[in-house]
Amino acid sequence: MGQIVLAVERAALAVVREASVEIVVPVYNEERDLERGVRRLRSYLDARFPFHSIVTIADNASDDQTRAIGPRLAATIPGVRYMRISDKGRGRALAAAWLISDADVVAYTDVDLSTDLDALLPLVAPLISGHSDVAIGSRLARGARVRRGLKREVISRCYNALLRLALGARFKDAQCGFKAMRSETARRLVPRVENRSWFFDTELLVLAQRAGLRIHEVPVDWVDDSDSRVQLIPTAVEDLQGVWRLLWSGPSRFIRFAAVGIASTVAYAVLYLLLREASPAGFANAVALLATAIANTAANRRFTFGLQGRDGLAGDYAVGLGAFGLALLMTTAAGAALHLLAPHAGDMVEVTTLTAANVAATLFRYALFRASVMRRTRSLGSLRADV
Repeated sequence: MGQIVLAVERAALAVVREASVEIVVPVYNEERDLERGVRRLRSYLDARFPFHSIVTIADNASDDQTRAIGPRLAATIPGVRYMRISDKGRGRALAAAWLISDADVVAYTDVDLSTDLDALLPLVAPLISGHSDVAIGSRLARGARVRRGLKREVISRCYNALLRLALGARFKDAQCGFKAMRSETARRLVPRVENRSWFFDTELLVLAQRAGLRIHEVPVDWVDDSDSRVQLIPTAVEDLQGVWRLLWSGPSRFIRFAAVGIASTVAYAVLYLLLREASPAGFANAVALLATAIANTAANRRFTFGLQGRDGLAGDYAVGLGAFGLALLMTTAAGAALHLLAPHAGDMVEVTTLTAANVAATLFRYALFRASVMRRTRSLGSLRADV
């Protein structure tokens, strides 16, 4: 890890030193941490950062002493300035500061400095050199060292897994409060971001990926702030709403997969009920699953992934049958649990339970199918490159 950081530092020092970086610190009612965080950040930049830098306190409608502390710090500390935005929203504060910046690179960090500042140079160096367009700190990348509670760790991993599954995200950590981008990239992307609150980060990265921009991820050392002001439930609801909006606003394969999945699930439930009238539950479940798994694989090949012909046909159906086996296992277990807990449950309760288990298995089917197709696409791309 140390050798990699040293190599990045040498590469950064090899580029033009006149490059400038503006680091925005978005704050809302941060009277407790503001002065300590800004002084620590400015001291670090003056002592260890090789590029010209400015720290901007972006106050988004604070109503505590933040609005007095911020201007005082700007007036007394060289290289610090203060701006006030009249409405709340971290994304709104970042957008306001970034879009008027005259620096080469714009960045931001949370005021509590949970991310170790030694990651700052590896973050901005690829942007200054022109290697990347966007750079993000990652608590989930290999080499990161993170100290936080189990609840936040589980929520973070589940959220980023959802982004990969639903939106095809290739970045690992959407919401680490430590990001940077070239100023021209910010001017191109930020006006297109609809959310101006906590989902701002995720939407910005999704739009960058869809635009084909290069996103560089830096593993960071990160320590959880036990006094974090982030409200988990409202933030989670906002994030889920944002994910849903992006699903429908972009060319997402997940939407097409969802349509196929809904049709398959309905077909499964109907076929199961028809078979259940004349056969045991286990037999009806297995036949209904097998029939819909074959149809689902054919439909996903054609409509979700745009595959035609026989190329990869055997492998795709092997994945489909593997997903069938998983679904059979999950639904059988769900049915056994139902009969144990409610032995006299009716057919509708039974089919509802099995359908719920089938939906969960369907999500695994999508992940398996997408991984198979992407692996084949990469192999084909490599073959063409060799030719």
